Amino acid sequence: MSASDVLHPDGSDYDAFLFAELGEDRTGAAVTVLSALARLDLEPWTEARELSRLGPEDAQVRLTTHFEAITDIPALALACESRAAKLVLMLPKRAPLRVSKPLEAGPNNFPKLSISWTTMALIGVLVLTWFFYLAQTG
Repeated sequence: MSASDVLHPDGSDYDAFLFAELGEDRTGAAVTVLSALARLDLEPWTEARELSRLGPEDAQVRLTTHFEAITDIPALALACESRAAKLVLMLPKRAPLRVSKPLEAGPNNFPKLSISWTTMALIGVLVLTWFFYLAQTG
């Protein structure tokens, strides 16, 4: 197992995306998505994982926003939105983060009531008070 596999176990899923070239910067150095995200002080694998969990449109908007913040890659500045759209297609499909659904009532699915002992004692006192009131008035 390589050091990259240990540090980024999901890395191979994102390699096509992270190592895609964006163009050359003003110094002539090749810039990849990985290096562009690193220039923005973002952890590339974490950002790739988060982008893959978004819908395609949301991922494209987020990636375009990142690219717009990079001003030293002339080719990217001219087409950051279209480049982001193509790159989003390279992300692996991931299940969105799970959000628990509220419990729905149904014939086999009764909502669970959580009543504390304090609440039960209070109800008991109220019932007893009502009985004593009825006994005194009637």
